[in-house]
Amino acid sequence: MKLNKKKLLKKVIILVFAIYFCVTVYNQQKTLNTYKSNIASVEKQIKEQTEYKESLISMKENASSLEYIEKIAREKLNMYKPDEKVYRDIGN
Repeated sequence: MKLNKKKLLKKVIILVFAIYFCVTVYNQQKTLNTYKSNIASVEKQIKEQTEYKESLISMKENASSLEYIEKIAREKLNMYKPDEKVYRDIGN
């Protein structure tokens, strides 16, 4: 009878350990999935910011070109060359 109690106790201990192990693995897997999702989100943000940075660098390089300065002067400041004729649509 004492032998059966020891076997039963060993089986219960092994069962409790197995359940604990399964629960722990499940919780860790959920945590890993959350981290993977966060990594994907951050990588997407990095890609977007890198593209934005490249566009700013391009704008910076073009800012000193005469074509860019002329474009801004025409569009934002309504400036034109002295001998240039400007036609405006007053229909609307």
